[in-house]
Amino acid sequence: MTGSQATGRLFVALIAITAWLAVALRAWIVVGAVMARGRTALDGLVTVFSYFTLQTNVILAVVATACALCGEAAGFLTKPSTRAAVTVYIIIVGVIYAVLLAGLRQLTGLAVPVDIALHRVVPVLFTLYWLLFVPKGHLAWRDPLAWLIFPALYVVYSLVYGALTGRYLYPFSNVPVLGYPRALGNAALILLAFYLVGLVLVAIDRALARSAVQLRS
Repeated sequence: MTGSQATGRLFVALIAITAWLAVALRAWIVVGAVMARGRTALDGLVTVFSYFTLQTNVILAVVATACALCGEAAGFLTKPSTRAAVTVYIIIVGVIYAVLLAGLRQLTGLAVPVDIALHRVVPVLFTLYWLLFVPKGHLAWRDPLAWLIFPALYVVYSLVYGALTGRYLYPFSNVPVLGYPRALGNAALILLAFYLVGLVLVAIDRALARSAVQLRS
């Protein structure tokens, strides 16, 4: 193992620990708040893990843990394309939070640093990990289309969840307020953002791979 690989594994291990801790604390906070309103713990768990932020951070934590334990060993979770997909997802989490969601809720106590970790710290750290430590030159221009599967399935899930529970998770998907045409239009724009960010990552991947080849020649 080279020094760079060892540093990368240590860095991604710290990201995994941060993500797992933030997810666990957010779940604990939300379940406690839900139970205080007379609902069940199961209802609280379903609620908290229905948010795209939590789902993405869990996926990221699983991938980061695999990378910390296995390094560059072959496997789905450690593939460069898998790590790039997770990078796209967590970048969108951070951008949507910063642009559309920050400040909508007044948080207090432990919820404040947990919120910062999920929406700001983890996105920045994992993006840096991808830039600095993930091998480049392995992505294809078709990859961003495959990466859309998860967010597209989430759009369907969130609309079904809202229709069944009456609780819509994000203001830009609130069907009773916006109506289906506008909510679906917002979803299409967000999916387009996922695709465009994916294309940017592929372009960066190829540019960095070319630069590495030129430096070695």
